[in-house]
Amino acid sequence: MRYPNGIEYKEVLKKERSHKKDSKEISISSANRGMDLEHDINLSNDYYRDHDICLITKRPTPINVVKVDYSKGAKITHAYFEEQSTTDYNGVYKSKYIDFEAKNTKNKTSFPLNNITKHQIEHLKRVLFHKGIAFFIIQFELLDKVYLLDAKYVIDFYENGDRKSIPLTCFETNGVEIEKAFNPRLKYIDAIDKMYF
Repeated sequence: MRYPNGIEYKEVLKKERSHKKDSKEISISSANRGMDLEHDINLSNDYYRDHDICLITKRPTPINVVKVDYSKGAKITHAYFEEQSTTDYNGVYKSKYIDFEAKNTKNKTSFPLNNITKHQIEHLKRVLFHKGIAFFIIQFELLDKVYLLDAKYVIDFYENGDRKSIPLTCFETNGVEIEKAFNPRLKYIDAIDKMYF
């Protein structure tokens, strides 16, 4: 038997299951906190690409490799970032350039602006200047809600706001909540349609 994603089902015997997580397992899961949003977006992008809905890809972070260990098959042992990355994702939808950053927070009432860097703001301002579509996808983990918020609101709070965060009410009033589903995992194209088309 196979799941829809092609992975074969393997039954786990009760005696093999461990109800107690070891410390290594706990540290791995806490280190990957926030990767769930990125993973869900990547799966959604695969779905959208495979169904010719849009072409959005994750932008790779530019690194300069300094040292490689070839004894265990080309493992990078020393590298550094060549330049600051801009945003997480870009691509094309309905003949429009799309550019966005994905972030998450454990805060229930606001999104802290210290999660955003100045160069990301500058990049998104350029996208808007050239008439592209720029936004943020923000996940409020503890509320189990994901919002799309146009970059102009984030830029305004970042540059002119009295606060060091964007209140949840701004997302509820000016953003679009992104519906979660099986395929695509995050229906953010529906949110783009509501916001921009």
